[in-house]
This record gives sequence, C-alpha cells and structure tokens, in this order.
Amino acid sequence: MNILFIGDIVGSPGREIIKNLLPKLKEEYKLDFVIANAENAAGGSGITPKVAQELFDYGVSVLTSGDHIWKKREILQIIESDTRILRPLNLPPGAPGRGLGVFKADNGVKVGVINLQGRVFMEAIECPFRTGIKAQEALSKETKVIIVDVHAEATSEKVALGWYLDGRVSGVLGTHTHIQTADEKVLPLGCAYITDVGMTGPYDSVIGRRIEDVLSRFITSVPTRFEVSSGNCQLHGVVLDIDEVTGKARSILRIQRKF
Repeated sequence: MNILFIGDIVGSPGREIIKNLLPKLKEEYKLDFVIANAENAAGGSGITPKVAQELFDYGVSVLTSGDHIWKKREILQIIESDTRILRPLNLPPGAPGRGLGVFKADNGVKVGVINLQGRVFMEAIECPFRTGIKAQEALSKETKVIIVDVHAEATSEKVALGWYLDGRVSGVLGTHTHIQTADEKVLPLGCAYITDVGMTGPYDSVIGRRIEDVLSRFITSVPTRFEVSSGNCQLHGVVLDIDEVTGKARSILRIQRKF
C-alpha cells in the first residue's frame, strides 16, 4: 500500500497547494492514505476546526501536530470528538485529545498513527521513547502498519527514535524544523525513516515566515510579529510503499512539488 506523509503545512499558501496538488498526487502514486502535519495550518501557527475540515475535504486522512497545537484555542472545540486530529501523545496526563489512532485506508487496510514530540531543546514532557514503544505495542494488536510523526528539534533525537522503533513500526518521519532532509532510507528491520519531511507552503521565506520580519527579530532582538510569507509555494513530503501484511516498508520516496 502507498501512504503519503505531507510536511508541516504553513497557513493559507500551504492549504492552497494541497487543494491543487493532492488529487494529482493521489492518482500518480495510487495513494491509499494521506497524513499531514497541520500544527501551523491556520495563520501560520495552530489549527482551527474550519481549517481542519478544509484539509479533510481536500483528501487528507489524518492530521498530526506538535508544540503549536494549542495556539488557536478553537481547536479545543473538536480535539476530543474528532479522532482524525492528533496532538503529541507524550504530553502530560490531562491534556485534551489523543495522540494515536487506528484508521481505515481507502484499500480497507487499517493504519495506525502515533504522534510524538521530542524533548531536546523543547518543553520537558513525557519520554517519547517509552511512550512510543507502549503505543506501538497497543496498536500492533490491531494492525502491522504503523506510522510515527516525531515532532522534534534535535536531529539526533529523531535518528535515535528511528533506530529504537526499527522492526516495530512502518515509518518514523520527522517534522518541526520545516527543512526537508536528504537522509530518507529504509532501516535494516523495515522502518522507513527521514529526519525531516519538510514544509508545505511558501519557500521564499524563513521556514514559512516573511523574510523581513525574521531578519528584524534577529538583527534587533525586538519582538516582531511573524507573518506568513507568499510565493514559490511547494509541497514537500514522502511516499511510503508498505507491505500491508508485515507492516515493513519496501521504499520511501522524497517528493518536492511546486505550484
């Protein structure tokens, strides 16, 4: 089966390119399931019920997130009821919503999705390694096909998690830094891995934000509102070919598409 994972969607430019390109990608790669990290999909930071539904209407199956999931308080209206929207599983007990789920792909195969957040250079939350292994053990009772979004800052933490879960999950895919890496591979025991899937949005920017805003902040150290940029919109992601019986990845293909 073929699964597309779309890198961090940034604002309306990111949503627009998905609207225009996802139908073509579904046909081209014969996609059975689509996952997208959408924590920056609403105005460049956070997600709202309206934006989530827009992405579902475009053909995204599941939305993952990260440290910006609570930036738009409106998400609290649906995070408990809509199982297709995930927040990091390793947030402390009591956080609303869920960080994992099992979903049915277009070909009828069940797909498990786990959303984890790193701790290095980020908030001190629960251990993503221990949380991830427990989640894998729970989901493996229902399906062998399991995809992990690890939303983390440090490349070493992502790489380590990939090796830790090799042989247990179908893919460990990094998000958060918005810069697509060129280290995609299938690890020895069948886990597809990439350190960062990249960003879906305006690439004439600083990771999605207007260049002049970010430069002003770096040069003056004065707090500045970071607006979403525009122009040179690209969709970055990876397509995984997974054996639906064993859950092992056959291949991982890195893609970059302009609009």
